[in-house]
Amino acid sequence: MSDFGKLIDEKCLLFAARIVNLCRFLDTERKGKHIIDQIMRSGMSIGANYSEAECAISDNDFVAKLYISLKECNETLYWLRLLRKINDLDEKLFRSIYDDGEEIKRLLVSIIKTKRKNMTENNS
Repeated sequence: MSDFGKLIDEKCLLFAARIVNLCRFLDTERKGKHIIDQIMRSGMSIGANYSEAECAISDNDFVAKLYISLKECNETLYWLRLLRKINDLDEKLFRSIYDDGEEIKRLLVSIIKTKRKNMTENNS
C-alpha cells in the first residue's frame, strides 16, 4: 500500500471510530435510536470497502470498490445531516465529524477520477 493509500486508510479508520463513539453517545443520551444502526453500518463500511479495493483483482474491481466506499460515505453524511436537522447533534460536534466525512469523500472522488483517467489513457 502506498503512503497515500495508508493515509486514506487511516482517515477511514479514524472516521469509523468517531462514528462508533458517536453512536455510543447517542445511545446513552437516548437520541437518534432509529438512526444509530444505519449510520453505524454506513460509517464503518467506508473503510472496509476501501480496504477491499486495496486487494482488487483488476482496475475495474478497484474502481467498483471505491464507488461503494464513496456511496457509503455519502450515506453517512446524509445520516449526519439528519441527526443535525432533528437536533440530536449540536453544531460543533456535527461540523467536526461532517467535515472529516467530506474530506474522505473528496479524496475518494479524486482517486476514482485519477484511476479512471489512467485506465482510459492506458487503453488508448
